[in-house]
Amino acid sequence: MKAAVYDNPGLPTVLRYADVPDPVCGPGDVLIAVEAISIEGGDLVNRRSTPQRPSWIVGYAAAGTIVAIGENVRDRTVGQKVTAFDMQGSHAELWAVPASRTWLMPNDVDLAQAAALPISFGTARHCVITKGRLNEGETVLIQAAAGGVGLAAIQLARQAGATVIAVAGGRERQTRLTELGATHVIDRFEQDVVGEVRRLTDGKGAVLVIDPVGSTLQSSLSSLAVEGRLVFVGNAGGGLDVDLWSPLQNNQTLHGVFMGSLFERRAVHRTVDELLEAVAERRLDVVIDKAFPLRDASKAHEYAETAKPLGRVVMTP
Repeated sequence: MKAAVYDNPGLPTVLRYADVPDPVCGPGDVLIAVEAISIEGGDLVNRRSTPQRPSWIVGYAAAGTIVAIGENVRDRTVGQKVTAFDMQGSHAELWAVPASRTWLMPNDVDLAQAAALPISFGTARHCVITKGRLNEGETVLIQAAAGGVGLAAIQLARQAGATVIAVAGGRERQTRLTELGATHVIDRFEQDVVGEVRRLTDGKGAVLVIDPVGSTLQSSLSSLAVEGRLVFVGNAGGGLDVDLWSPLQNNQTLHGVFMGSLFERRAVHRTVDELLEAVAERRLDVVIDKAFPLRDASKAHEYAETAKPLGRVVMTP
């Protein structure tokens, strides 16, 4: 099969389009003929910094058709359309993943949207609802709101009845973020985020902050209300150094989220099924910025890393 692989971590140019052996479908696995690949933030981090064995296939997320099932799999059949998550291997024509890390696709969901949904919306829901415990009428601040998790968090928070303050770079994104549910949009290039949050909340701060960046954690803490809740997920911007004296004094709660170990939990897995149904019913929108062929994986990674896309970048084999 063809795949996008790297031998040593580095810039997007380390990716090459190559022939590699087909994956082996284990007893608990399904083998997927990949039709859409979502480039996730973790894919970029791994490619930049994680040494692996030669011809390593990066990639967390993809959707396609099951072409084989392992001998112990009872709830999947050949021919079903699924979307899937695993820790590596999605940047390829074929992908063997545990059946427990797949979700059946409703008929009315686009393959690219299905590929991008589990990580972005599954993560956002866990942050906003499960850990964030967002209530109607509360104010939530969403950092990096133009990314996949941010766009999902905007929609879920607005549907929960919250006032949504979204942070993004560039005024041209304001209209789209407002359409998706943001009450206020702060341009991080032109405005002071902490000052604007304080102004918009009459000095109180946001009750809940969702931070998928890492390097913005100090800003997030400074924007958080007394006894507020901060959920930080991922480290897309690098740097998790913060001063914890202020959260202690203000009785604030900090939750860290790493979804890689959670998706197989029954309750979390079920929420992704519910989110797929919501997309099929047009109650949620998975925003796709741009599509590339898999053979141009290096260009796709470069675009995802440098162009600051609105939503997910996808690839097709």
